[in-house]
Amino acid sequence: MRALVAAAIGLAAALALVFAVTALGVPEGTTSPKPLLTTAPPAPGK
Repeated sequence: MRALVAAAIGLAAALALVFAVTALGVPEGTTSPKPLLTTAPPAPGK
């Protein structure tokens, strides 16, 4: 019975988090125009 109650509480918390994120929506902002580094920088001393 404790496991069932714990599962129900966890499910309720997860659903509350999903609904909160859905209600708030995606934050406003812009992306950086600079590309990301796709290679590792050279090792020191090389």
